[in-house]
Amino acid sequence: MTDQGISPTHESGPETISAALPAGTTIHAWIKASHGGARGRLSAHVDGKPAGAVETSNPHEFEFRRLTLESGGETAFTYDPAAADVSLVYAFSQPRVLDEGIRLLHVRPSNAAPDITGGYHFRPPFGWMNDPNGFGRFDGRVHLFYQHYPHSLRWNNMHWGHAVSEDYLRWTHLPIFLPPSDEIAARADGRGGAFSGSAIALEGAGVRIFFTEHIKDREPEEQVQFTATSRDLVTVKPAHLILPERPAGLGLTTDFRDPYVFPGPDGKWKMLLGTRDREGGVILLYETDDPAAAVGWTFLGMLHRENRFGMTAAECPCMVPLDGPVNEPMTRWALIFGLLTSRDPATGRRNMTLATIGRFDGRAFSVEFEQELDFGTDAYAFQAFVDGSGPVGIAWLANWTDISKEIDMPTAMTLPRRLALRQGALITPPVTGVESLRQRRLDAHGLLDGRSVDLADGCVEILLTLQEAGNAFHLAFDHPEAAVAVQLTDDGLSIHFSVTNAKASPIYIAAGARPSTIRLFLDAGSIEVFADDGRWTGTKRLPGFKGISSMRLSAPEGNVRAAEIWQLGL
Repeated sequence: MTDQGISPTHESGPETISAALPAGTTIHAWIKASHGGARGRLSAHVDGKPAGAVETSNPHEFEFRRLTLESGGETAFTYDPAAADVSLVYAFSQPRVLDEGIRLLHVRPSNAAPDITGGYHFRPPFGWMNDPNGFGRFDGRVHLFYQHYPHSLRWNNMHWGHAVSEDYLRWTHLPIFLPPSDEIAARADGRGGAFSGSAIALEGAGVRIFFTEHIKDREPEEQVQFTATSRDLVTVKPAHLILPERPAGLGLTTDFRDPYVFPGPDGKWKMLLGTRDREGGVILLYETDDPAAAVGWTFLGMLHRENRFGMTAAECPCMVPLDGPVNEPMTRWALIFGLLTSRDPATGRRNMTLATIGRFDGRAFSVEFEQELDFGTDAYAFQAFVDGSGPVGIAWLANWTDISKEIDMPTAMTLPRRLALRQGALITPPVTGVESLRQRRLDAHGLLDGRSVDLADGCVEILLTLQEAGNAFHLAFDHPEAAVAVQLTDDGLSIHFSVTNAKASPIYIAAGARPSTIRLFLDAGSIEVFADDGRWTGTKRLPGFKGISSMRLSAPEGNVRAAEIWQLGL
């Protein structure tokens, strides 16, 4: 993978990565020794003059090294592949990185982002990604941290990646924010790392993050909670331990993770943590009197339990007010969490995400109703925060049931979504401004006439308006690796998905749904369905890295009143 102005050399002998870089440029490089006993070295020269070098003797995992160029000019980074392996090299200007982001200079084929035509969902610039972390607005910009392994397209020891946006849709990639501890980073053995968490604003400027450190088979606790701060929103200070153990006497498993910190109605900082016991998933509640949320965390009790799906772990909890201010007793809150290993016996869907709505006084949560967050189930690890007039959330566009050691994933985040109450239900439509992705209107007459409609690169938005709520239709899509369709029948709204020679697919259905409008977003690797402004939302990851090429609509005459198709792009 190359960037403008970069000319890697691939001849025998030393490898060279070349780029024109200004004085003061910061370089982040990840290197390892090719074999034990020899040091791996990456050297920099500017206009032919030595400009520094970094090295490592670790042959087991890529180690992070930092270099600052005192002078600018034509820069060459060289290494001997017989002695060193280089995973990543990127450059940035420290004073301007929040505006300009990083410039990727080198990545290997094994951790390069897939070559996808078009595409408008958030994807990492390299490596593996899963849960969103620390999603929030800090110092005027929206920041997204995320679970990240930079050195391959497979899950391994967890880092936090980082990106920033002005509009939730167009993202600037920033330097890797939080690496694993030195103990974990020494080997690529998947023992743990900086697992999921959240972030709050620091007084004045900057951010405080909270995360779980996981070390497999550590005694007595595999998972403990840390906090750390960053004033410049780019570099993080050393973390310190805040919760070294699970609450005693509750029969909890070693699951104890994903701290979500938020302001409570009593003016105190609250923290949710996910766990499980022998009956099912459990969400724990903590609080602190410390205005900085740095110390003094105390356990208040179990906030919520979900035991209908067996001994499944509640994880990635979040909690946001929906219809009023935090300190108003009548405000309703949404408690959202994933259920790892859960299985719906009626449909066969796995790893579901539930949204429980009720009132929260800072210590107890009074449930009023519950609904599934996404009937497609591929909006996992959902995290939200209140931004201005209401909450906004984002999720990992995937599901752990799809993960294997053999298949590369078109890993992405969902479109960010608003959360609100409407007519006794939680709605989750895409964020305001998603219309800015529209580049041109495509001809939809053929769709209404029942003809096949070409979708070019498959990055499109489709709007269907039904003559009456619940009118039946069937929208079939042409995909190179799967049979895909969206349909509305008397049973409800569903996404049909199956792969040839694969085991039977679950039934992805919003049972009983009778919407009037259907809004679909297609991209390489995904389909998102928003019916009646997100009253019913379904997200499904699609295999491979190619988009849907065409579609055909079937419906009784007069059922579909209008259709629009828009080509989308960043």
